[in-house]
Amino acid sequence: METNSEFRELAPNLWRKAYPLKMLGADLLRVVTIIRLQSGKLIIHSTAPFTHGDVAAIRALGEPGWLLDGILRHDTFAKEGRAAFPIIPYLAPPGFSEAVGFATEPIMPAPSEWSGEVLAHEIQGAPVARDTALLHVPSRTLVLTELVFNFDDHQPLWTELLLRVAIGGEHHPGMTRPFKAGIKDVEAFKDSMAEILGWDFDRVIVGHGEVIESDGKAKLRSALTAAGF
Repeated sequence: METNSEFRELAPNLWRKAYPLKMLGADLLRVVTIIRLQSGKLIIHSTAPFTHGDVAAIRALGEPGWLLDGILRHDTFAKEGRAAFPIIPYLAPPGFSEAVGFATEPIMPAPSEWSGEVLAHEIQGAPVARDTALLHVPSRTLVLTELVFNFDDHQPLWTELLLRVAIGGEHHPGMTRPFKAGIKDVEAFKDSMAEILGWDFDRVIVGHGEVIESDGKAKLRSALTAAGF
Protein backbone atom coordinates (compact mmCIF):
# COMPACT_ATOMS: atom_id res chain seq x y z
CA MET A 1 0.00 0.00 0.00
CA GLU A 2 1.26 3.49 -0.82
CA THR A 3 2.22 5.38 2.31
CA ASN A 4 3.22 8.79 0.93
CA SER A 5 1.58 11.40 -1.25
CA GLU A 6 2.67 9.74 -4.50
CA PHE A 7 0.15 8.03 -6.75
CA ARG A 8 1.48 4.88 -8.42
CA GLU A 9 1.33 4.97 -12.20
CA LEU A 10 -0.27 1.81 -13.59
CA ALA A 11 -0.37 2.87 -17.25
CA PRO A 12 -0.14 6.12 -19.20
CA ASN A 13 -2.71 8.56 -17.75
CA LEU A 14 -3.74 6.13 -14.99
CA TRP A 15 -2.71 6.22 -11.31
CA ARG A 16 -3.78 4.57 -8.05
CA LYS A 17 -3.32 5.09 -4.33
CA ALA A 18 -4.72 2.99 -1.47
CA TYR A 19 -5.66 4.59 1.85
CA PRO A 20 -6.40 2.82 5.14
CA LEU A 21 -10.08 2.07 5.76
CA LYS A 22 -10.58 0.37 9.11
CA MET A 23 -13.73 -1.68 9.64
CA LEU A 24 -14.16 -3.76 12.79
CA GLY A 25 -10.40 -3.62 13.24
CA ALA A 26 -9.54 -4.80 9.71
CA ASP A 27 -8.09 -2.63 6.96
CA LEU A 28 -10.24 -2.98 3.83
CA LEU A 29 -8.46 -0.12 1.99
CA ARG A 30 -10.03 2.79 0.15
CA VAL A 31 -8.58 2.87 -3.35
CA VAL A 32 -8.47 6.16 -5.25
CA THR A 33 -7.95 6.00 -9.02
CA ILE A 34 -6.88 8.97 -11.11
CA ILE A 35 -7.65 8.99 -14.85
CA ARG A 36 -6.22 11.78 -16.99
CA LEU A 37 -8.04 12.58 -20.21
CA GLN A 38 -6.30 13.83 -23.34
CA SER A 39 -7.58 17.29 -22.42
CA GLY A 40 -5.48 17.14 -19.25
CA LYS A 41 -8.52 16.99 -16.99
CA LEU A 42 -8.58 14.40 -14.19
CA ILE A 43 -11.30 12.06 -13.02
CA ILE A 44 -10.72 11.44 -9.31
CA HIS A 45 -12.48 8.13 -8.68
CA SER A 46 -13.37 7.67 -5.00
CA THR A 47 -12.72 10.10 -2.18
CA ALA A 48 -10.31 9.69 0.71
CA PRO A 49 -8.89 11.72 3.61
CA PHE A 50 -6.73 13.71 1.22
CA THR A 51 -3.77 15.53 2.80
CA HIS A 52 -2.33 18.76 1.44
CA GLY A 53 0.41 16.58 -0.05
CA ASP A 54 -2.17 14.39 -1.77
CA VAL A 55 -3.91 17.41 -3.26
CA ALA A 56 -0.61 18.77 -4.54
CA ALA A 57 0.30 15.36 -6.01
CA ILE A 58 -3.05 15.14 -7.79
CA ARG A 59 -2.79 18.66 -9.16
CA ALA A 60 0.69 17.84 -10.45
CA LEU A 61 -0.89 15.15 -12.65
CA GLY A 62 -3.33 17.48 -14.37
CA GLU A 63 -6.36 19.70 -13.87
CA PRO A 64 -8.88 18.20 -11.43
CA GLY A 65 -12.07 17.87 -13.44
CA TRP A 66 -14.45 15.61 -11.53
CA LEU A 67 -14.77 13.86 -8.18
CA LEU A 68 -16.65 10.59 -8.44
CA ASP A 69 -18.01 8.17 -5.85
CA GLY A 70 -19.53 5.23 -7.68
CA ILE A 71 -21.90 3.75 -5.11
CA LEU A 72 -24.49 5.06 -2.68
CA ARG A 73 -22.77 3.77 0.46
CA HIS A 74 -19.37 5.21 -0.46
CA ASP A 75 -19.81 8.43 1.52
CA THR A 76 -17.21 7.76 4.25
CA PHE A 77 -14.77 10.40 2.99
CA ALA A 78 -17.15 12.46 0.87
CA LYS A 79 -16.83 15.61 2.97
CA GLU A 80 -13.04 15.36 2.90
CA GLY A 81 -13.12 14.97 -0.87
CA ARG A 82 -15.41 17.94 -1.30
CA ALA A 83 -13.23 20.07 1.00
CA ALA A 84 -10.07 19.13 -0.90
CA PHE A 85 -11.64 19.95 -4.28
CA PRO A 86 -14.48 22.38 -3.53
CA ILE A 87 -15.16 23.72 -7.03
CA ILE A 88 -15.20 20.79 -9.46
CA PRO A 89 -18.32 18.70 -10.19
CA TYR A 90 -18.93 15.86 -7.73
CA LEU A 91 -20.49 12.89 -9.54
CA ALA A 92 -22.41 10.24 -7.58
CA PRO A 93 -25.54 8.07 -7.83
CA PRO A 94 -28.95 9.66 -7.23
CA GLY A 95 -29.59 9.76 -3.49
CA PHE A 96 -25.95 10.31 -2.56
CA SER A 97 -26.40 14.03 -1.92
CA GLU A 98 -29.04 13.32 0.72
CA ALA A 99 -26.54 11.14 2.60
CA VAL A 100 -23.67 13.63 2.50
CA GLY A 101 -25.58 16.88 2.90
CA PHE A 102 -24.31 18.69 -0.20
CA ALA A 103 -25.22 18.74 -3.87
CA THR A 104 -23.85 16.15 -6.28
CA GLU A 105 -24.47 15.49 -9.95
CA PRO A 106 -25.47 12.14 -11.50
CA ILE A 107 -22.76 10.02 -13.10
CA MET A 108 -25.06 8.89 -15.88
CA PRO A 109 -25.11 9.93 -18.61
CA ALA A 110 -21.34 10.29 -18.47
CA PRO A 111 -19.92 13.74 -19.28
CA SER A 112 -19.48 14.29 -23.00
CA GLU A 113 -15.83 15.24 -22.41
CA TRP A 114 -15.13 11.58 -21.58
CA SER A 115 -16.25 10.41 -25.03
CA GLY A 116 -13.91 7.88 -26.60
CA GLU A 117 -11.74 7.64 -23.49
CA VAL A 118 -13.93 6.57 -20.55
CA LEU A 119 -17.12 4.52 -20.61
CA ALA A 120 -19.55 4.34 -17.69
CA HIS A 121 -22.28 1.82 -16.89
CA GLU A 122 -24.56 1.79 -13.85
CA ILE A 123 -24.99 -1.79 -12.68
CA GLN A 124 -28.69 -2.55 -12.81
CA GLY A 125 -30.71 -4.76 -10.49
CA ALA A 126 -29.07 -3.60 -7.25
CA PRO A 127 -30.96 -0.42 -6.27
CA VAL A 128 -29.46 -0.14 -2.78
CA ALA A 129 -25.99 0.20 -4.32
CA ARG A 130 -26.47 1.84 -7.73
CA ASP A 131 -22.82 0.97 -8.38
CA THR A 132 -21.23 2.33 -11.54
CA ALA A 133 -18.33 0.74 -13.44
CA LEU A 134 -15.88 2.73 -15.58
CA LEU A 135 -13.66 1.62 -18.42
CA HIS A 136 -10.50 3.55 -19.23
CA VAL A 137 -10.38 2.65 -22.89
CA PRO A 138 -6.73 3.49 -23.73
CA SER A 139 -5.28 1.32 -20.94
CA ARG A 140 -7.97 -1.40 -21.14
CA THR A 141 -8.66 -0.93 -17.42
CA LEU A 142 -11.95 -1.59 -15.67
CA VAL A 143 -12.47 0.56 -12.56
CA LEU A 144 -14.92 -0.82 -9.99
CA THR A 145 -16.18 0.41 -6.64
CA GLU A 146 -17.72 -2.47 -4.67
CA LEU A 147 -18.84 -5.08 -7.20
CA VAL A 148 -15.95 -7.28 -6.06
CA PHE A 149 -13.11 -7.02 -3.54
CA ASN A 150 -9.63 -8.38 -4.30
CA PHE A 151 -7.39 -9.48 -1.42
CA ASP A 152 -4.79 -12.20 -1.61
CA ASP A 153 -4.39 -14.90 1.03
CA HIS A 154 -1.56 -13.12 2.85
CA GLN A 155 -3.67 -10.86 5.06
CA PRO A 156 -3.39 -10.18 8.80
CA LEU A 157 -5.44 -12.75 10.70
CA TRP A 158 -8.26 -10.39 11.70
CA THR A 159 -8.57 -9.01 8.14
CA GLU A 160 -8.67 -12.55 6.76
CA LEU A 161 -11.40 -13.54 9.23
CA LEU A 162 -13.52 -10.52 8.31
CA LEU A 163 -13.07 -11.24 4.59
CA ARG A 164 -14.17 -14.83 5.12
CA VAL A 165 -17.32 -13.61 6.88
CA ALA A 166 -18.06 -10.91 4.29
CA ILE A 167 -17.09 -12.82 1.14
CA GLY A 168 -16.06 -16.40 1.87
CA GLY A 169 -12.82 -18.27 1.42
CA GLU A 170 -12.27 -17.07 -2.15
CA HIS A 171 -11.73 -13.32 -2.23
CA HIS A 172 -9.11 -12.98 -4.94
CA PRO A 173 -11.45 -11.53 -6.24
CA GLY A 174 -14.87 -12.17 -4.68
CA MET A 175 -18.30 -10.59 -4.31
CA THR A 176 -19.35 -9.61 -0.80
CA ARG A 177 -22.47 -11.10 0.73
CA PRO A 178 -23.98 -7.62 1.33
CA PHE A 179 -23.60 -6.73 -2.38
CA LYS A 180 -25.09 -10.06 -3.43
CA ALA A 181 -27.99 -9.61 -1.01
CA GLY A 182 -28.70 -6.19 -2.55
CA ILE A 183 -29.33 -7.66 -6.01
CA LYS A 184 -33.11 -7.63 -6.36
CA ASP A 185 -33.47 -8.13 -10.12
CA VAL A 186 -31.16 -10.95 -11.13
CA GLU A 187 -31.86 -10.72 -14.85
CA ALA A 188 -31.16 -6.98 -14.93
CA PHE A 189 -27.94 -7.59 -13.01
CA LYS A 190 -26.87 -10.32 -15.43
CA ASP A 191 -27.60 -8.02 -18.37
CA SER A 192 -25.34 -5.37 -16.81
CA MET A 193 -22.58 -7.93 -16.27
CA ALA A 194 -22.89 -9.00 -19.92
CA GLU A 195 -22.52 -5.35 -20.95
CA ILE A 196 -19.42 -4.85 -18.79
CA LEU A 197 -17.84 -8.18 -19.77
CA GLY A 198 -18.34 -7.14 -23.38
CA TRP A 199 -15.92 -4.25 -22.84
CA ASP A 200 -12.28 -4.64 -23.84
CA PHE A 201 -10.30 -4.78 -20.58
CA ASP A 202 -7.55 -6.82 -18.98
CA ARG A 203 -6.61 -4.89 -15.83
CA VAL A 204 -9.19 -4.36 -13.05
CA ILE A 205 -8.91 -1.77 -10.29
CA VAL A 206 -11.19 -2.53 -7.35
CA GLY A 207 -12.31 -0.07 -4.70
CA HIS A 208 -11.15 -2.36 -1.90
CA GLY A 209 -8.06 -4.49 -2.34
CA GLU A 210 -5.21 -4.99 -4.79
CA VAL A 211 -5.14 -4.33 -8.52
CA ILE A 212 -5.82 -7.28 -10.81
CA GLU A 213 -3.02 -6.57 -13.25
CA SER A 214 -3.86 -9.20 -15.88
CA ASP A 215 -6.56 -11.70 -16.86
CA GLY A 216 -9.03 -9.38 -15.16
CA LYS A 217 -11.96 -10.31 -17.35
CA ALA A 218 -11.56 -14.03 -16.68
CA LYS A 219 -11.10 -13.45 -12.95
CA LEU A 220 -14.16 -11.20 -12.76
CA ARG A 221 -16.19 -13.80 -14.65
CA SER A 222 -15.04 -16.50 -12.22
CA ALA A 223 -15.98 -14.34 -9.22
CA LEU A 224 -19.46 -13.77 -10.66
CA THR A 225 -19.85 -17.48 -11.32
CA ALA A 226 -18.77 -18.31 -7.76
CA ALA A 227 -21.41 -15.86 -6.48
CA GLY A 228 -24.11 -17.63 -8.49
CA PHE A 229 -24.29 -15.33 -11.51
